[in-house]
Amino acid sequence: MATLYQLHSTMDTLRRSTEEMSRTWRTGDSIMLLGSTPAFIDWLNAYLNDSDIEDIAGIYALADDIAQLTANTTGKLNLETKLTAVLTDAEWVNLTQSSQFDKVVTIAL
Repeated sequence: MATLYQLHSTMDTLRRSTEEMSRTWRTGDSIMLLGSTPAFIDWLNAYLNDSDIEDIAGIYALADDIAQLTANTTGKLNLETKLTAVLTDAEWVNLTQSSQFDKVVTIAL
């Protein structure tokens, strides 16, 4: 079984959130980026490379959260190549209830 980590971080707390996640990370876990966190995906990837987090099954974000970013920001981030999927609220709820996850952990520091 796997864990779905939901990250809701500012740039200031992203490294610490990644460190918290690494403490219980298992191969095959996934990450859901909430709020403005998708805007920091490049920083997240750098922090993930510096950590013991490996073999990520998926990285997701909410369509509504991405819609809050400016068009210029989303264009520069190239999120479609860095995310497994962009989810609607209903798809997010279904993901959290999926049998592939034995737990959902939210990290919001």
